[in-house]
Amino acid sequence: MQRVPILKLGDILIVSIQVDLEDQGVLALQEDLAGAVVGNGAKGVIIDITAVEIVDSFIGRMLATIASTCGMLDAQTVVVGMRPAVAITLVELGLSLGGVRTALNLEKGVALLDHIRSATR
Repeated sequence: MQRVPILKLGDILIVSIQVDLEDQGVLALQEDLAGAVVGNGAKGVIIDITAVEIVDSFIGRMLATIASTCGMLDAQTVVVGMRPAVAITLVELGLSLGGVRTALNLEKGVALLDHIRSATR
């Protein structure tokens, strides 16, 4: 099973998913990311899914669960790089990813996190 690397940029963690994840990989990512948020005192998490071409209901639900978990650990989450086909599939599966913020790309995701954090200070 491949582990997804977690990069640190200031108090933001960046996860770039470059492979199609199996269910076990998604569960490992959830665990690894929660540990990294606590271990690094991260205030923001960006999950880049630019390379993800296919999602199923499990992966869609897990993105929402990861965002919720990070939120409980005081880190805002933004999913970036969603392809139109992925967005359409999630809607067709009835997964609106409620509460998950999205941005078109990494740059806009960082800007969104900066805006969210400055608004809550």
